Order: sequence, then C-alpha cells, then structure tokens
Amino acid sequence: MYRETEREEVLSVYQSNPRKYSLHTTRSWGFAGVQETRNVNNLKKEDLLHKSRYGKDVIVGMLDNGVWPESKSFSDEGMGAIPQSWKGICQSGDAFNSSNCNKKIIGARYYIKGYEAYYGPLNRTLDYLSPRDKDGHGTHTSSTVGGRRVNNVSSIGGFARGTASGGAPLSRLAIYKVCWAIPGEGKENGNTCFEEDMLAALDDAIGDGVDVLSISIGSTQPTPYDEDGIAIGALHAVKRNIVVACSAGNSGPGPSTLSNPAPWIITVGASSVDRKFVAPVLLGSGLKIEGEAATPHKLEKKLYTLVYAAQVINSDVPKNLSGQCLPGSLSPKKTKGKIVLCLRGNGTRVGKGGEVKRAGGIGFILGNSKANGNELAADAHFLPATSVTYENALKILKYISSTKAPKAYIVPSKTELDTKPAPFMASFTSRGPNTISPDILKPDITAPGLNILAAWSEASSPTKLDIDHRVVKYNILSGTSMSCPHIGGASALLKAIHPSWSSAAIRSALVTSAELNNNEGKMITDASGSPADPFQFGSGHFRPTKAADPGLIYDASYTDYLLFLCSSNEVQNLDSSFKCPKNNSPSPSNLNHPSLAIPKLNGTVTIVRTVTNVGSSKSVYFVSVKPPLWISVKISPPILYFNRTGQKKSFTITVKKSEMTDNIEKGKYGFGWYTWFDGIHVVRSPMAVSVA
Repeated sequence: MYRETEREEVLSVYQSNPRKYSLHTTRSWGFAGVQETRNVNNLKKEDLLHKSRYGKDVIVGMLDNGVWPESKSFSDEGMGAIPQSWKGICQSGDAFNSSNCNKKIIGARYYIKGYEAYYGPLNRTLDYLSPRDKDGHGTHTSSTVGGRRVNNVSSIGGFARGTASGGAPLSRLAIYKVCWAIPGEGKENGNTCFEEDMLAALDDAIGDGVDVLSISIGSTQPTPYDEDGIAIGALHAVKRNIVVACSAGNSGPGPSTLSNPAPWIITVGASSVDRKFVAPVLLGSGLKIEGEAATPHKLEKKLYTLVYAAQVINSDVPKNLSGQCLPGSLSPKKTKGKIVLCLRGNGTRVGKGGEVKRAGGIGFILGNSKANGNELAADAHFLPATSVTYENALKILKYISSTKAPKAYIVPSKTELDTKPAPFMASFTSRGPNTISPDILKPDITAPGLNILAAWSEASSPTKLDIDHRVVKYNILSGTSMSCPHIGGASALLKAIHPSWSSAAIRSALVTSAELNNNEGKMITDASGSPADPFQFGSGHFRPTKAADPGLIYDASYTDYLLFLCSSNEVQNLDSSFKCPKNNSPSPSNLNHPSLAIPKLNGTVTIVRTVTNVGSSKSVYFVSVKPPLWISVKISPPILYFNRTGQKKSFTITVKKSEMTDNIEKGKYGFGWYTWFDGIHVVRSPMAVSVA
C-alpha cells in the first residue's frame, strides 16, 4: 500500500512483490522494409537507414539482464565520439570493467538491492554481480535494437544464416541490468526483476540522457498504474520526451492478458517473419507431416520405432501429465532408441527434448496443444527433433494407435525463406482488451517476435538448460521480448530523423502507418489461420519506412497523460504537484491517442481528436470509415484542410448503436478503422467497441 512520504523527491512508497515482473535478427528488419530484401509486402524501398544515418548518436537504454560486450554486434569500429549529452557511467563488477564499454555500449549499470533484500546476497555462480549477461536474453534484445552489421552469422547448426543487424546499427546502447536468476530454478524458467531495481534504473536512465527505452519486461498480471513500477518510471521518462517501448507479454492466447497497458508506453505484440526452419516427419504409413526445428542433430536415414510419451512413462506419472515428457517421467527401459512424441502443456519445450535424451530416446517430436495452433518455435534441441502443429500432432497420434509397429524418420532441418502467409500473430502474444484502462486500445502495434536470430551470451547455452553445455554467439529466440526491441530500434531511427518529435508523435507515426495485410495481400491472421484483430496486433505490423513520413500525427504531452489519469484518482501518487480540474475531469476517451476504444457503449458517445500536419505545407485529407459491425461512426468534418506544416486540426468521432445493435452479444467487441488520406499518406487508426 502507499503511505505518505516527507521527502520531496519521493513521490510515493509501496511494497514490492517478488516475481511480479519477469523477462518476457537476420531476417526481421528486411521483412519490415528497413533493409533491402526480396518482395517485402510489395513495399517500395525508401532509404530509411540512410535518411536516419543508421540511428547515429541516438541513445537507447536497455532494461534487461545485462549484455555480452564481446559480441561482434557491439563493435564500435568506425563510430565517432560519444555524444556530449551522455551523463552515464560504466559500472565495474564480476568479469566486467570500464574497458567493456566502448563507443557502442556507452554505459552499463546493474541494480540488485531489491532482489537481495528479498533473496539475500546473489549466488555468484548463478549470475554475475555486474552488467554482464549470464542468461542471453539481454544480449539478444540489445543487438536487435542496435547491433552492428555482422556478416555470415547463424544459429547453431547453420540456421537463419545471413547478415545480422539491429534496427539502428549506429545508435548507442546503455545497459541497465535489473533482472536476475531465480535461486533454485533453472534459467530456462526465466528471471525475476524487482520493482525498486527497475525504478532506480529508470531514474538513472532519465538522468543519463537516453532518448529511447526498450523494456522487454512485464508484470504477471495487469496492475494499476500507481502500483506499476514500469508505468511510473515510463511516465517520468515521457516527461523528458523519452520514447518507451515495452513488450505486451507472452500470456496469450486468452483475452485481457497483456501487461504494460499505459497509454504513454508503446505496447508491442509479437508476430512472425517470412522464414521457416523446415523439418518434416516421415511416417511408416508413407504420410509426410510438416514440422519445424533448428536443431543441428541428424538421424541416420532409416525408420525408427515411434511411440507416444504416455506409452513409455514411469508408473507414478499422473494420467493428465502422461504425454508431456516432464523431467523424470520417461522410463529409459521403454524409451531407449525410439522417437518419442511429446505434447506441449506444462514444462519447457527444450526441457521435454532433454527428458527424451535422458531416457535414451533417439529423436523427439513436439506436438502443439490446441492453444498453440500452427505457431512453431524453432528450438535448438539436444537430439534430432521437430515441432508439429496441433492438427498434425493428432494425425501422428492417430497413426501410432492404428498400427502395431509405428515407425518414423525426422528429416534434417533446413532454412526456407519467403514463406507465406507472413506475418501471422504468435499464439503466445498477450491480448487486449486493456483491463486497467478499457478506453485505451492495446497493444499498439506488432513486430517480429517468432524465431528471431540475434546475439547471445557465451556464458549461457542455446536452451539455457543445465544439461546443455553448448556455447553459441547467436541464437534463435521467440517472445514479445524479441518484438519490443524492433519497436525500440524503429523509434531510434525516427528520433534520428525527427529529433524534436515527442514520444507520442513517434508512437502515432508507427501506429498510423502500420500494415494490416500479410504477404499474400490478405488480412493478418492468428497462428491457426483465423483472422486476427486489434487486440492481437494493435494497429498492425510495423513499417518504419512509412512511419518516417506519416503525414499526420496525434500528439500528446505529459500534462495530457496526467489529465487522462484524473478520472481514476491515480494522479496524486504519480505527480503530487499536479491538480486535476475541480469540475468535469476530461473523459479518458478524449486522450489524443492514435486509436479508439469504447467499452460498453450505451447510446451515443462523441470523442475529440486532434491531428498535426507533419507533411507538405498545403494538403487536404479525406476521411474514410470502416465501422465495427452494427455500430454507426460519423466523423466531422470529413475533410481537413492544412496550409502549413505544424498546423493542428480537430475533429469529432460520434459513435452510436445502430438499429441492429440488439443482435450483438453484450460485452463482445467489434473492430473497425478510420483513415485520413491525402493521396500519398494513409493515416489509419483502429477502433474497438463493445455494447452495454
């Protein structure tokens, strides 16, 4: 709970909870149209990297679990002097000193007081008491934002080979290590990040002079803003015009699962790129089943005995867990020399493969659960392996039960490019609606987060499992943790081109220029092929090249965010110097956001938005509306005339139930879009409306 504090610089004090927060790229930037690639969504390539000077001198702060500074992705070769605006430090500690910073990694700090107050002194065999990364996650996210171009890199086994590059390869990186290994748990289960450590880091980052913050961390459940350390720190960052990008979370596909819902944060979902790591299964019946994996191991080309995990378990394994290959569940006597089909559910994907190997299995097929649909994560398993969709897992189960001697062979993996459809939404990506502020549509946008290759810590293994002793320089990882730094990198490019733009302007440019279609020209789908919606992708898939010239922006200031908070009585705990209007606080719907959400519409609602012209001085914009089903949406005026750059124009959006609204299920959301168009710029905003 909050309690009053007498110190002027302290806003409020509240109790920290352990485990409340946790951590949540060769192809992805090209796929987004930033680097030259073949037939990217039919986008014409404009030289965004040249225009932004590769993000030169923009400083990106990374809140994560450290960095592996020796990676080639963090070379400072040819980079100029550190920007004079930089006030940060390079903090020494275990296996890390000032020589580990350079002109690329210009600052590094670590924060552990909150962690140690709860767990006691850090076990230094678990983690480095320094900014050095013993996990891999922080190195991966940092190189995705701003890694240098490194030729001919790949994951273990040669997968995803190509030139690795971050989004803003000449940006500067500032590392803030706030996440640490959990005592008594394997690294594959993730880290923990304490609120007070993150707040201290955010405070320092603001003072150090970062321009962008990329935070691939989220709470395990939605939290009110005045009890959310990331939201509090981000609000104060936005006051200094720092762009803050955060991951939506990996708790999908259920509704209302996303974290980081504050309107001043860019909340990022995760989607795929146009690349697969194909590893089919050949069944004894002659049937060929599609599969994916990025494992370097290969089987001798012949058929092997195939079993379902439940057929080779120890007698003490509960029936409801019998097919999941959890640690210690398989009988070596029954498993030896066989290919084992395991199902997703409890436990980690790579851990299931580790259990098959422990029990003497020769190969491993990982079958999706229904919730995972067609999304396949390409893991670096310990033994020949592949992952299959839910439907294909059922086909394999059916085959196993249809014959007395089921057999199979796993074809060695290979990388396949230009796959379709892409992007599609990852099933793990957390979804809206926003439970903390139902009037704010979240997430804001989606970016590549499935099977992303980036730099890795050489003190970790590709699977992070204790039994894995392999060392890699680059690794494939999936999560909204991977999509968030894509938006961090894109924000750095935009900041380099438009240094005077506010954080809200940069968010607006990214949101209103996003793409709704995949590379087949159809609407983006979910992992099972069904149409996705703005509660999964926000405004769509990011297109940084289009965002550099958005035409119009929806701007908002620090004061606007405080006025937005007046309706929820959280302002005093976030900025005690701000006084809300005594009479009629502004409706939270009227925050000048580049999207629109109306929960429980009853009657008619009129909302005001204001756009700023950042395109050519004389321009005329026409509006088009695609309303949610059985909802009437009218925009007035329907035409906006501008005669100078920087000019602002307001319009109203009137939303009401149509005569057919009685047919709509109460509380169920419908989606639509409204778009301003001047013949060049498409400025599109998503809408989500439910009826009372």
